[in-house]
Amino acid sequence: MVNVGDSRMIKDQVLEEKVFFVNRALLKQYADASGDHNPIHQDEEFAKSVGLPDVIAHGMLTMGLVAKYVSDIAGGSSKVLEFGGRFTKPVIVPAGIDVDVTVTATVTDVVDGKASLSLTATSAGVKVLGMAKAVVAL
Repeated sequence: MVNVGDSRMIKDQVLEEKVFFVNRALLKQYADASGDHNPIHQDEEFAKSVGLPDVIAHGMLTMGLVAKYVSDIAGGSSKVLEFGGRFTKPVIVPAGIDVDVTVTATVTDVVDGKASLSLTATSAGVKVLGMAKAVVAL
């Protein structure tokens, strides 16, 4: 993966894509670790009863995967100066399937030892984060 600290970073450069895989087992692990046992993340019948198409991933799990991507390209979490985004669609996780969370970034600016990134996160080809951005130290 391209490291943002690389002196060859230039505006409009598209950074390497990373695909994370999410499945029901990961949702259970995340629920146990976070304490978020909302049934929309584990109970298919309940999720559908509240109008969702199926079980969905925790929003903060999705953000955590995108943050992992940013941290990796920055060369460590200490170099991540800003990070944020809005949830636009849920990551839908049917039983027995590994679904993708695909992340990429475009360098929007390089100035004063910092790179600004515009992030894209999709799952099954659907954009799951909007206005996702990061600033990292070079």
